[in-house]
Amino acid sequence: MKNCTIDLSSLTPEERRQFSENPGVLSFDCPEACCLYMRYSSDRQTEQSIEGQLRELVAYCLQHDLRIAAVYVDRAVSAHTSMAKRAAFQKMLADSKRSAWNTVLVWKLDRFARNRQDSAAARAILIKNGCMVVSATENITNSPEGRLLESVLEGLNEYYSEDLKQKIKRGNRESALKGQALGGSVPLGYKIEKKKWVIDPLTAPLVEEAFTRYASGETAAAICSDFNARGYRTSKGAEFNKSSFKNIFRNEKYIGVYKYTDIRQENAVPRIVTDDVWNLVQSRLKDNAAAPARGKAKAAYLLTGKIFCGKCGSPMTGEAGTGKGGGKYNYYTCANRKRRHACDKRPVPKDWLEDIVARDALEALTDEIIDYVATVAAQQSEDEISQNTNIPAIQKAIAEIERKIRNLTKAIEAAGTAPDALVGRIAELESQKKGLQGQLKEAQRSVMPLTKEQVVFFLESVREQAVPLESQKYMLIDMFINSVTVYDDEPGYLTIKTAYNLTNLPGKTYRIPISKDKTVFGFDGECTTITI
Repeated sequence: MKNCTIDLSSLTPEERRQFSENPGVLSFDCPEACCLYMRYSSDRQTEQSIEGQLRELVAYCLQHDLRIAAVYVDRAVSAHTSMAKRAAFQKMLADSKRSAWNTVLVWKLDRFARNRQDSAAARAILIKNGCMVVSATENITNSPEGRLLESVLEGLNEYYSEDLKQKIKRGNRESALKGQALGGSVPLGYKIEKKKWVIDPLTAPLVEEAFTRYASGETAAAICSDFNARGYRTSKGAEFNKSSFKNIFRNEKYIGVYKYTDIRQENAVPRIVTDDVWNLVQSRLKDNAAAPARGKAKAAYLLTGKIFCGKCGSPMTGEAGTGKGGGKYNYYTCANRKRRHACDKRPVPKDWLEDIVARDALEALTDEIIDYVATVAAQQSEDEISQNTNIPAIQKAIAEIERKIRNLTKAIEAAGTAPDALVGRIAELESQKKGLQGQLKEAQRSVMPLTKEQVVFFLESVREQAVPLESQKYMLIDMFINSVTVYDDEPGYLTIKTAYNLTNLPGKTYRIPISKDKTVFGFDGECTTITI
């Protein structure tokens, strides 16, 4: 058996040991190759989080005959963190262009992304590069029912994440009102004692020196170079760079200010920098501020692959551009218009159209549709657990043993005595049952069953907009919308035809009034464009 060699430097020795214990996951004999993406949310979690995810991913690869061709790990990074700041995630997306693998295997979909728009943008890149995302524990197939289940699970992940975030915010707010530290990274110059910031006598002088030197006219680059040469390090133990000082020089904790969302408390933190020095530094920062960045994060075009030109039938693609007035716009335009100049269909603003389509999909969430979707999703989850795990077989074996124990117990009760042979047999069966129950518990740990009640509660929350619509647009469009065709109607109107994924939802055609002004959507359709 010939094995491939992969970079495991992102793993701990304990994690790497799983590969030496399971060399089959590196074998070229496996017909398909995948990469592993693992992440845990914060430094409050232990390394076991990655080790546990890896164990189940390795088991999945062995079961499905997959070769692991690469491993990507983001440690102590939230799924809400900007994708651009998740280094391993970005490397995985970049590598997908030329990789030996075509599957990204994750422990759960929420390890990939909890934000639907981030998920959509990342998936679009992977799909373009011929790759797909697979959850090892959520048992999702590529069937229409499987796609429905995936939409529901991703929506639930974001709902859970937003709900948890709100609970954390409420708890943090109470702590903030008391002036207590809320965790996270501690700024250079401070340490935490009994939930309060106190000055660190070892590093506070560095902060004071940096402020004083910058206020006197030295550059951040010069201070950075000097600090590194003297062996000083940031609060995270890394070398200083210009970004380090940008964060330090803007941190109001150094003048005693405690801030959390809308809470601002003066003199709540021990001061390190005087007001005079602080004001001089802020004045220099303002004078030296760089011009606004021209590059912006690419938007997630939620209707990609679903939207078509009503005039020529070509797909419409997402674009970003600058109007004559200098404004920035995201919109959909006919591919024929863009590539061949063979269609004069006007572009349509992205956010405006996506909002209309999402609200139309929201109206489809009737009690009957919610019940139908919940039933299908729950049944699909149950079917895939049944087909892809040994849980049903273990449960059947336990039920059979319990039946035998009941029969033997009845025989003893009927006889009025307890022969040693029957008592011994019952003890033997009880031992077998205990062993099977252990197997069942272990098997159930590796799956995430979805119940009808969970889906109903979630979709009803979306319908009542207890969950922000903005966070669920992708889920609604992905789950319900099959295609959207946009026509330039008579002056002042657009006609939109929508076809749905669910066969029991008839298609819909509706006309949308627009401004009679030439600048129909805030721009006149003449933009310098960048294809997304």
